[in-house]
Amino acid sequence: MAHKFVIEQNKSGEYVAKFKYNSETIFWTEGYASKAAAKNAIESILKNGPGAAVEEG
Repeated sequence: MAHKFVIEQNKSGEYVAKFKYNSETIFWTEGYASKAAAKNAIESILKNGPGAAVEEG
């Protein structure tokens, strides 16, 4: 699969959910205190993302 979510710890020890495509990071979340919170962020993106509006500036 060319795209995936990855949960990693940053230098501050926080958990960050990253979306990667062909090993390139496309976007990432804020840092969370727990891995469970990072997983919740991924679930929210998967649930709400398909119906999200697109704004152009």
